[in-house]
Amino acid sequence: MFGIGGCSRSVRILMVAESFVPHMSGVTTSLLRSAENLRRMGHEVMHLAPSGRALRPSDWAHPRTVRSTDTTSPGGRRGDDAAPPSEGAGVVLPAPGQWVDDVEGVPTLRLPSLPLTGYRTLRFSAGTVSAVRRIMVDYQPDVVHVASPFVLGARAVTAAKNLGIPSVAVYQTDVAAYTHRYGMPWLESTADHRIAAIHREATLTLAPSRSSAEYLETLGVPRLFRWGRGVDTELFRPDRRNADLRRRLGAGDGETLVGFVGRLASEKQVEDLRVLQSLPGVKLVIVGDGPDASRLASTLHRATFTGQLTGTDLAEHVASLDVFAHPGEFETFGQTLQEAMASGVATVAVGRGGPLDIIEDGVTGRLYRPGDLGMLRDTVESLLEPSARAELAINGRRAMEAKSWSATSRELERHYHRAGEFHRTRQLHRWREQRGPGSPGRGRPTTRHRPLPFSRHVGAP
Repeated sequence: MFGIGGCSRSVRILMVAESFVPHMSGVTTSLLRSAENLRRMGHEVMHLAPSGRALRPSDWAHPRTVRSTDTTSPGGRRGDDAAPPSEGAGVVLPAPGQWVDDVEGVPTLRLPSLPLTGYRTLRFSAGTVSAVRRIMVDYQPDVVHVASPFVLGARAVTAAKNLGIPSVAVYQTDVAAYTHRYGMPWLESTADHRIAAIHREATLTLAPSRSSAEYLETLGVPRLFRWGRGVDTELFRPDRRNADLRRRLGAGDGETLVGFVGRLASEKQVEDLRVLQSLPGVKLVIVGDGPDASRLASTLHRATFTGQLTGTDLAEHVASLDVFAHPGEFETFGQTLQEAMASGVATVAVGRGGPLDIIEDGVTGRLYRPGDLGMLRDTVESLLEPSARAELAINGRRAMEAKSWSATSRELERHYHRAGEFHRTRQLHRWREQRGPGSPGRGRPTTRHRPLPFSRHVGAP
């Protein structure tokens, strides 16, 4: 029988996203790949996310119901040896203004949203605690996974706590640091306070890197664990390198292609790459979209801008680079770095935040001092000869081969177990406090939500 540590049934997971497909980011990629692998392991998944577009009349007239049986395996059905779904209806009828679509086969309940200025695909939904709570009551998840919570995610954490459902909050965006980058440093303490409040309320918090874990510790966030990210080494691999594409990108006469992949926004510091334009034989390639696209096209006037790419098209562009440059100082992780390394491309990144956990300087890539654009230029210049970057590329690929999404999803499964254990322990403490000393205290503590079906031995410290 399938199960976690001998458990005889699958687990129902609600994944809540602040932003989602069609907007692609490290957060979106993490959700998609985690959902794919968790479903392959036999679990049920539903996404709760902002709409990717404006409302249509059909969204109101013909709402689609989400049922637990919609959450089939990637092959289109539950595995032959998979256990029945969790008890409970698991049926969600969208309220007016909500609708359901499928994202890579996973039912996704969409909430009304508003676009973020400067983005074509990035939308946000505030929702309400009561609306999110109703969805949870209907779907009856065993655990709520909240990605980069700030607005909708904060509502989800509160709703889960009110219903007695374990929640796992995944810290993925350094909102407080963004306040400085956008010229609003006076808001940093407000952002810190909100982030701390959200993660303290969650059952368990996952941080992607040492630097982000240290930051959350300074905020007093309890029950904090590390959880990195996987990389799709089948999609991102060296043999995707394409000679015809390289010529179209400007490497027809032997130029060195130096590229960046990511959101074109102020916090990514893409304009720092201007110091590379004067390097002889270097052609810049910028992959992505965002509010700074027009400004960057003027600043990086010699660069080729491709717009946002996904799938095989993205993988071919990454593998066709010679050097991957990552200048952003506010990365909690750095997913595109992993994708470049998996593609066999020498990487250069700023030595702050997430990249410190991904790159071993001089072995799997190169790091430069934050703010030292001269060092950035010198480091890239030192890699212009193929022989100078070959070993970095080989070592980077080798390091990524051990970081499959299957392995990180198994680790995530263990963190869900920990959340269930913390939740049950908290319930027991409350029950004992309510009993008081000397109270006969009939029975065991009760909750409005059934306990997680995890073995107490799985993933235990």
